[in-house]
Amino acid sequence: MPMGGPGWGRGRGRRRKRRMIGFIPQVKHFYPALSPLSQPKPPIFMTYEEFEVLRLVDYEGLTQEEAGKRMGVSRGTVWRALTSARKKVAQMLVEGRELIILPQGNEMPRRIGEDI
Repeated sequence: MPMGGPGWGRGRGRRRKRRMIGFIPQVKHFYPALSPLSQPKPPIFMTYEEFEVLRLVDYEGLTQEEAGKRMGVSRGTVWRALTSARKKVAQMLVEGRELIILPQGNEMPRRIGEDI
């Protein structure tokens, strides 16, 4: 018997938890300096969540657990996002592809001085 009403049939599993991010990146598009004759490859898309995890762990030097607390997510979620972000950056550099950083809609900028 099919279930009806709002919220049913919109996908599997739970809704994604809000991700607290330190700031929205000002630069959201990176592209390689290729010769005009070369064939462009499809872009790589990175989420704000992946960008924030990369920033916290690789740039600021936080542990995955500390980054998870700051973002309001589990260490496992941080690990998955970090693995994905690192792969995308490596792909961008090795394959000469452009990188575009986009929101997913579940990010929430953290207020200055707010600690989770």
